[in-house]
Amino acid sequence: QVHLVESGGGSVQAGGSLRLSCVASGDIETISAMGWYRQDPRFDRDLVADIITGSSPRYADSVKGRFTISRDDAKKTVYLQMNSLKPEDTGIYYCNVVSRGVYYSPPRNHWGQGTRVTVSS
Repeated sequence: QVHLVESGGGSVQAGGSLRLSCVASGDIETISAMGWYRQDPRFDRDLVADIITGSSPRYADSVKGRFTISRDDAKKTVYLQMNSLKPEDTGIYYCNVVSRGVYYSPPRNHWGQGTRVTVSS
């Protein structure tokens, strides 16, 4: 099993900052990608940012220049620094890890429980 624990969500005013963290644990041998998704009112999860192993970070157009994703593979942790927050950034943010383990292959998607971010105007 793989467990993802997110932290760092909360409520801020527009222009403020938050930093999300996600720690992965369990049966993880190799990580293919780590990232963050935001759930919209239709309950679809849209990519906010991710880092595919060996590649540069990718960002949704709406967050480029404001959000920065980073990961620490030794700690199996991915971060999302969110600056200049806007009300439209409001939503539930889900951590995603694509990994292969001792007891499963090919790589699988794993999701955190979600952390709420609320940005008021």
